[in-house]
Amino acid sequence: MEQKPASPAARAHWTPARQRLFLTTLFECGSVARAARAAGMSPSSAHRLRRRLAGTAFDRDWSHALTLYARALADPIAGHLHAPASAHG
Repeated sequence: MEQKPASPAARAHWTPARQRLFLTTLFECGSVARAARAAGMSPSSAHRLRRRLAGTAFDRDWSHALTLYARALADPIAGHLHAPASAHG
């Protein structure tokens, strides 16, 4: 039985650039689903990647991004003052 080649979406993987985009977006929006979609990946694949990279910089940066996002929500002025400058503006 011949196996069909995987679709481009199925072959997508977490490149360093996708990981950076995911973490930056996670910091900005606090949503794993939105950050994963921004990186062209699924939320479930983001969670699998985090489990696979447990204890690494990616795992720590994920936690840190959510912590910073929560702090910005709790104190919007302080969060705005300490947020990195956006590449868009």
